[in-house]
Amino acid sequence: MATSNKNLSAYDKEKVINGADLNIGIVVSEWNGEITSKLCDGAVQTLLENNVSKENITIQKVPGAFELPLGAQFLLKSKKFDGIITVGTVIQGETKHFDFVCQGATDGIMRVMLDFNTPISFCVLTDNTREQSIARSGGIHGNKGIEAAVSLLQMIETHKTLL
Repeated sequence: MATSNKNLSAYDKEKVINGADLNIGIVVSEWNGEITSKLCDGAVQTLLENNVSKENITIQKVPGAFELPLGAQFLLKSKKFDGIITVGTVIQGETKHFDFVCQGATDGIMRVMLDFNTPISFCVLTDNTREQSIARSGGIHGNKGIEAAVSLLQMIETHKTLL
């Protein structure tokens, strides 16, 4: 496995924009909340470290990963946000439900991002086991929330550069 025993959440702060003037929305799934809350915390901490004001970070909870696209759309309709981070985790079960939820969340988030022409960072874990999700939400593989925040800041910079 390529990520075996590697923390992938380290990043070069020199390559991330100063977020002082940004408004960021975070849509968080309440399903598997002990995991998604850690992912959200990692994203928030990273935004704060890159000068996004706490007052300019809005966290909106939704029931599950399938509802993430609509939650992002609700926030973007306000025209208040420079970007959105979607946070969820779907853990493989015994049925095809996993496949439908993962595909729906992925396709929906992409559609909202393209429809609103606004960066949305995808922080939805799709793991085979709970242990894998724990490893990616502050465990041995780092915190994907950190990576999502960095990615969002980079895409906001790209968007502003190309306007």
